[in-house]
Amino acid sequence: MDEVVVRFADGSELRVPRGTTLAEVARARGESQALVALVDGVPTDLSARLERDATVRFLRFEDPQGRSVFWHSSAHLLAQAVKELFPHAKLAIGPPIEDGFYYDIDVGRPLEPEDLQRIEERMRELAARDQTIERVELPRAEAVRRYQEAGERYKLELLEAIPDERVSFYRQDGFWDMCRGPHLPRTGLIRAVKVLGSSGAYWRGDERREMLQRVYGISFPDPAQLEAYLQRLEEARRRDHRRLGRELDLFSIEESVGPGLVLWHPRGAVVRRCIEEFLREELDRRGYAWVYTPHVAREALWEQSGHLSWYRDNMFSGIEIEGQRYLVKPMNCPFHIAVYASRTRSYRELPVRLAEFGTVYRYERSGVLHGLLRVRMITQDDAHIFCAPHQIEDEICGLLDLGFRVHRAFGFSSYEVTLSLRDPATPDKYAGDPEVWERAEAALEAALRREGVAYTRAPGEANFYGPKIDVYFFDALGRKWQLTTVQLDFVLPERFGLEYVGEDNRPHRPVMVHRAILGSLERFFGILIEHYAGAFPLWLAPEQVRVLPVADRHAVYAQDVRDRLRAAGLRAESDLRAEKVTKKVRDAQVWKVPYMLVVGDREAEGGTVSVRHRTAGDLGPMPLEAFIQRARAEVTSRTAS
Repeated sequence: MDEVVVRFADGSELRVPRGTTLAEVARARGESQALVALVDGVPTDLSARLERDATVRFLRFEDPQGRSVFWHSSAHLLAQAVKELFPHAKLAIGPPIEDGFYYDIDVGRPLEPEDLQRIEERMRELAARDQTIERVELPRAEAVRRYQEAGERYKLELLEAIPDERVSFYRQDGFWDMCRGPHLPRTGLIRAVKVLGSSGAYWRGDERREMLQRVYGISFPDPAQLEAYLQRLEEARRRDHRRLGRELDLFSIEESVGPGLVLWHPRGAVVRRCIEEFLREELDRRGYAWVYTPHVAREALWEQSGHLSWYRDNMFSGIEIEGQRYLVKPMNCPFHIAVYASRTRSYRELPVRLAEFGTVYRYERSGVLHGLLRVRMITQDDAHIFCAPHQIEDEICGLLDLGFRVHRAFGFSSYEVTLSLRDPATPDKYAGDPEVWERAEAALEAALRREGVAYTRAPGEANFYGPKIDVYFFDALGRKWQLTTVQLDFVLPERFGLEYVGEDNRPHRPVMVHRAILGSLERFFGILIEHYAGAFPLWLAPEQVRVLPVADRHAVYAQDVRDRLRAAGLRAESDLRAEKVTKKVRDAQVWKVPYMLVVGDREAEGGTVSVRHRTAGDLGPMPLEAFIQRARAEVTSRTAS
């Protein structure tokens, strides 16, 4: 019998007749939850037949790639439901996204809530039919003919960009959709689905093109997973930083100022100042030098750095001054390079670490702006390190230690790390000396191992100018945020002719490290608001203590307590309104003040305060000085709770 050998990750092997489907192999292995397979690393439909020896790994919904396939098939199911309900609708694209899927559709009008409900119900019906999902390949000319007859102009436009002579489609119960795949073997695996909403989306993101309806959805193999997701979604809405930003008077984005331009209100500015002061302390201890740089520079600088060629669409228009064109900065790095290059550097000075809270400006389309998470004014906790190649490993270790220490203080302890490397098969895609690349990649891996950090290698994901490390932290809802980035750069030192004088008294090229610990203060603040649901820990809270007099006659003592708290370095206010103390407590809770100090006759006579904590409740009476010591110790420790 003609057989092929199937190898598995655990080292085992299975011999099967040539032409056996992956679904049959999955059944033989007891992989009842398999959705798709990796065959020699390539995602493949379970209906595919094995014609040669191969290494196979079956993916379930729990695997990111398996989940992506599940949601991609769900997007096709959504499109099928729409076409059955609105036969005149024209389909565009329907990809999986980080949390679910969407499909862009031209329905000729905005979709109403009742339309979305009908689409969801039809999706459930179609899934319940347990339709087989089949891959079909057609000659290119046949694919064009089909779409021309159907009037699917968006699909025809997509087809123009596909050079293949044969085009792959996926078919389920008469519905066809052009797609490279892979997909689920059948629709019945989609046992829970929810249409989440819709919004307008320009075709191909171009404001000059047609406005389509983007319908969002989520799906799961188990209804209980959908129920848990919807509960998390409701909690996310409760924590939405845009709503809390208004309610807690932290920030605003005003139309009169401009979309994506953030106004930090006094309470929000307090939190920002605490973040900046903490980072300054950490960086001062680690040998960083602080710089301040302009917000504009001559166009020639951006030409030399390369930003003008590869980042032009995201740069704001410039201004003409004395015959010279100046552009608003989208990055800080050329300025830090100019500081480094302002004088001759010796190897004895290296590494040179330059830091700045630098505000940059980047044009983002209005459709993608989202509160603090996607803005046009971005204040980066930016730093650039100029070092010799042999110093890379030590510098990376220091940056990993810095990143984890900083994020623990903010309450982020769970994380994932990705190491982006070159694709060895395409060396021409990457700038710089191949030997330096090898040393740099080895140094990054060595640093990760030295720090005991688990990581995932991502060959081919490096930028053309150097490898990088990305650290993703998980918030209170289990959402993953890319925060810390460490990026090596061999290109800018070359473009700007950066040098240092080595021990041999000859010029050498430094390696440049771009690094951001928080990413940007605006985005990080939005994440923090949602992580804590606005209830910041004491060291970050805009208002740390509120003094609540029981009656008007206690106002003088309340003011004295407030002043003593302020003198001790605590951010304190007093509520002197003619309201019952129970209402004052409720209001302080609404404003998420960590500590409330109730003062009445007994407290005024004894120099004490009655302490309430926003979550722990009544802590009882204590001398004011004892409370001050307690609160200051909590602030100093920067506990995240």
